[in-house]
Amino acid sequence: MRIGLTGGGATADRIVDQAVKAEAAGFASLWYASAVFGDPLVAMALAGQRTSTIELGTAVLQTYTCHPVLQANRGASTAAAMARAGLILGVGPSHQVVIEDALGLSYENVGAHTEEYVSVLGPLLRGESVSHRGEHFRVDIASVSAPPQPVSLMVSALAPRLLRVAGEMTDGTILWMANARSIETHVAPRINAAASTAGRPAPRIVAGLPVAVHDDVAQARDTAAKAFAGYGTLPNYRRILDIGGAAGPADAAIVGDEVSVTAQIRALFDAGATDVWAAAFPVGDDRAASRQRTRALLEELAAA
Repeated sequence: MRIGLTGGGATADRIVDQAVKAEAAGFASLWYASAVFGDPLVAMALAGQRTSTIELGTAVLQTYTCHPVLQANRGASTAAAMARAGLILGVGPSHQVVIEDALGLSYENVGAHTEEYVSVLGPLLRGESVSHRGEHFRVDIASVSAPPQPVSLMVSALAPRLLRVAGEMTDGTILWMANARSIETHVAPRINAAASTAGRPAPRIVAGLPVAVHDDVAQARDTAAKAFAGYGTLPNYRRILDIGGAAGPADAAIVGDEVSVTAQIRALFDAGATDVWAAAFPVGDDRAASRQRTRALLEELAAA
């Protein structure tokens, strides 16, 4: 199974050490939020230099706060610094409460904005010229050098339009709060159909969910409800939770003993996920022991 973890750390040294240990343990990937280290790409470049096979992905960089041309340059520079393949540039439009309420930017026509953004960013990451005239971006670049190392582009797509965009124009989607039911009935059919129609390879579907191995399921869900409550209030996640029949983030979380968690993770792959991004969280008074128990099972599954 392709199992990844949440990446991050208070210092660059910790982020590098985490990546080295995750690779040695057999994990396929690490996924970094846009707020990690202020900007995750610098630390990811350092981590990439100290590792050789583990994929390092952003989950995700905001589109509104960085022009796609600059984003392409950032991705190419990070890949060059890593000096190897394995960089995944995950991008997404974030949420209205962030972009409009906090940053003062317009969040109108978010689907069109993201589609245009990817239309510019994708070709640049492949070393292609861009001539784009749209509502949100006007870009003319006749010549561009391809990144010295390949950069995989993915989109945080949950709604139908962005799932089409992800399938038609990128290597796949990075999900959060999408359970097996929502992947099987909503995500996988749409993104796979879009990729097939566009003549592209089958896209990757990275399923990100909170995970905790714990015997007391009620306690684990109560902990998840408190730790991840904010996601249930954001419209983008609220919709995918509803599609999956989940009352809230606690219902979407993967919790239980080793047998149960293994079955739930396998169900994600059976539903169409190609990768699982496990956001491990501790339950109970002994947080270190809780984390270790979850980590041990995830390592076992990654090795399998």
